Amino acid sequence: MTITKKIPIILLSSWLLTACSQGVLYSEFTEVSPLGWNKDSAVSFVYNIQDTISACDVLLHVRHHDNYPYQNMWLFLSSTNPKGQITKDTIEFFLADERGRWLGNGKNGLVTMPVLYEHNYHFTDTGTYILSIRQGMRTDLLRGVSQVGLEICKP
Repeated sequence: MTITKKIPIILLSSWLLTACSQGVLYSEFTEVSPLGWNKDSAVSFVYNIQDTISACDVLLHVRHHDNYPYQNMWLFLSSTNPKGQITKDTIEFFLADERGRWLGNGKNGLVTMPVLYEHNYHFTDTGTYILSIRQGMRTDLLRGVSQVGLEICKP
């Protein structure tokens, strides 16, 4: 990877570490089985939105151990809005650089990687939303992931 490709990654990582400094509206982490994250097991978050005017940043967090076997991760997302409409998305992000050094922050063998999913996002409806997340790696049982989190904040 060239230096010009490294700079945006470094800047984005630095920005993400301070992204929610103005006000966290929702923050929750869910444990993943210590045996591994099964491809058929969804991690779900249920949250309530009352403000459709203010912009929000939506961040996903992945906590993993040093023994996570890959440089990247694919996630399948399914979001249900208060009207029952479902939207699906697939995202990929990197947990390590090209030399295998973990991105994010951590200690004692546990690394937390924030992933900006939506920036300056405006929720369209007030009410209860559900976000379900499944791992999309090419393995049935993904080892090394400890927790998955969702954070919604004002930028």
